[in-house]
Amino acid sequence: MSYVLGIDGGGSKTVCILMDDSRQVLGHAEAGASNYQSIGVEAALKSIHSAINAAANEALKFTNIIKISAICLGLAGIGRSGDIEVVKNMVQELQNSQFLPITWDLQPANIVICHDALIALVGGVGHDVGIVVAAGTGSITFGRNQQGETKRVGGWGYILGDEGSAYKIAVAGMQAALKSYDGREIQTSLVQDFKQHLGFQSIEELIEVIYRRGWGVKEIASLAPIVDLAAAYGDELANNIIDNAVEELVIATSTVVNAIFSPNSAFEIVTTGSVWQGKSQIHERFTTAIVNQFPKVKVIFARYEPAYGAGLLALQSLDDI
Repeated sequence: MSYVLGIDGGGSKTVCILMDDSRQVLGHAEAGASNYQSIGVEAALKSIHSAINAAANEALKFTNIIKISAICLGLAGIGRSGDIEVVKNMVQELQNSQFLPITWDLQPANIVICHDALIALVGGVGHDVGIVVAAGTGSITFGRNQQGETKRVGGWGYILGDEGSAYKIAVAGMQAALKSYDGREIQTSLVQDFKQHLGFQSIEELIEVIYRRGWGVKEIASLAPIVDLAAAYGDELANNIIDNAVEELVIATSTVVNAIFSPNSAFEIVTTGSVWQGKSQIHERFTTAIVNQFPKVKVIFARYEPAYGAGLLALQSLDDI
């Protein structure tokens, strides 16, 4: 029996699964952030170590011999050759650890290091061909075809990109509310909605929250459901914002399709992230627009989590499944 590890490492948490060669998950655990570019190598390694340790201890319920034959780390921000070397060194440190209840049997070909969009794709569809459209706090679209060619669109961050993300929806919603309050836009329920949600007496208090309290990207993105709900209840400005988000996500997706797939290809597009859970039918709007362009494409929600996708890529490195 071969055992593998799948690691999903991001800016807020690290998820580890321990899987056998029948794809059964024996251990699943979470730890802190592991984006080394933002928290440093030592802190990232500590989170990955902690997640692996917890998953391995859970797996001891099923087996007392845990020899790891492959590992896949899908980490946020990984892309350059220098990043790969840093993570390889981290894997070496893990193998030197005396605290994990496992033994290591890793060959270089069985250490898979990639960015988190790839493991989201593989986990989402269950294999490595298709497209993932991630729209959460930020946004990115990534695809891989049967020949192994890949294409990424977006992922440029909240200042330079992230169109269709919760952050951009929230900012557009606040801008619309303030324009309406000024009289520069038509009336919108967003003025009252933001006031009620934030406990404001006046919408002008947004200045205090956004600028003086220094709200970050995640705090601002958390306001996106206000815009989504207003759209679901028929608010015109809110619906325009959701329509614009859908349009941006459709453009990003069609760009990936046209870059690496033929027009009549049949494959799946997996949608991940909080934006797709909205009540304004954003998923349905997106699906309709995509299928109109590419009739053989199927838009789905994720079948498995990204860490599971990392586990599948680790298994693939063993026997090219």
